[in-house]
Amino acid sequence: MPPMSDLFASAGLDAGAPRPLADRLRPRRLSEVVGQEHLTGPDGALTRLLASRSLGSLVFWGPPGTGKTTVARLLAHETELHFEQISAIFSGIADLRKVFEAARKRRATGQGTLLFVDEIHRFNRSQLDAFLPVMEDGTVTLVGATTENPSFELNAALLSRARVLLFRALDATALARLLARAEEMEGQALPLDEEARAALIRMADGDGRAALTLAEEVWRSARPGEILDAEKLQTLVQRRAPIYDKAQEGHYNLISALHKTVRGSDPDAALYYLCRMLDAGEDRLFIARRLVRMAVEDIGLADPQALVVANAAKDAFDFLGSPEGELALAQVTVYLACAPKSNAVYSAYKAATRVAKAAGSLAPPRTILNAPTGLMKRIGYGEGYRYDHDEPDAFSGQDYWPEALGRQHFYEPTDRGMETRYRERLAYWERLRQERRGED
Repeated sequence: MPPMSDLFASAGLDAGAPRPLADRLRPRRLSEVVGQEHLTGPDGALTRLLASRSLGSLVFWGPPGTGKTTVARLLAHETELHFEQISAIFSGIADLRKVFEAARKRRATGQGTLLFVDEIHRFNRSQLDAFLPVMEDGTVTLVGATTENPSFELNAALLSRARVLLFRALDATALARLLARAEEMEGQALPLDEEARAALIRMADGDGRAALTLAEEVWRSARPGEILDAEKLQTLVQRRAPIYDKAQEGHYNLISALHKTVRGSDPDAALYYLCRMLDAGEDRLFIARRLVRMAVEDIGLADPQALVVANAAKDAFDFLGSPEGELALAQVTVYLACAPKSNAVYSAYKAATRVAKAAGSLAPPRTILNAPTGLMKRIGYGEGYRYDHDEPDAFSGQDYWPEALGRQHFYEPTDRGMETRYRERLAYWERLRQERRGED
């Protein structure tokens, strides 16, 4: 096992060279990691894995500054694996080949390799596929880190060979513990009053590295004996603390309030919470993304234009920037609040997902499968398929469901907005379906 003093040594960095506070304060053991107790606590997922002495490949998913790189290094140390780190931003296939070859040579001498890949979602599909053989034969234990949803950004083959672990943004308590450690290491308290200290924690927005960087800026900037208030802090670090309510529970409370007031069809309240978030300095594109989500979750097909309008507002803000583009966000907020509401598609999607997971990989009826080869034609692919456009009313009424599953019903349109028409149309098609199948 490498000595603890070498665990976080930077290549080519003189031992006496100045190091940022965030680097000097890196945890030396998993129990020192803050804010990820569900992973590193006594009963945490990673603690259990280490107890079994078998990691397997992992994907760490979470926002920046939550300890993903540090935890990967600690895992390598605890399991006596050689730690190798690359970034998907700066690496290509040639770099991967060199890393894999070095890992093979290491393995031949009895030394395993933990390969940490930062920003793994930046690799394309062919690059991600290159990891599969070395993961399967044990050449490397892969630990990938990503700030993006792995389900969308990583291919299924890699995900089937790795366990996804969620890293959470650090809450106010975890950030306060981190600052207390920094003060202990530096041997001095941060020159902040209570309100300024709370503001610094809000400025960090769940990012431990950001919190420590801000703390360093404060120590550098404050004059001897000076105690900074929140306003002076903001001036010195040139970063605005979000103006949230006194509970200081962050943007999650306000985005929840915005979402629920849109869902509750109260445009005035929705505008109020939108403006609270804008005034707090919230990321405008975060708000735009959430408004798009509201359009599909709470309005859906009751007003199909809601999604179009929400996307247009996002594009308008992207094009105009701040502050002009913020009017587009206000416009779509009012539009969504005033639109007829339906979660019928959302409910149908969740129901269909449950059935899809429970039923497994059932084959569709051969009737509706294409038959590009002679063999497929001979075994019945496409046989008996009826082309709907050639049928009366452009509707064949044929069965599209796997035989073992039978027909299911997920989507139930409401009697609001455009879904009134969809309800009538679906009822009409159901009557035709029964007639053409000779059902009662």
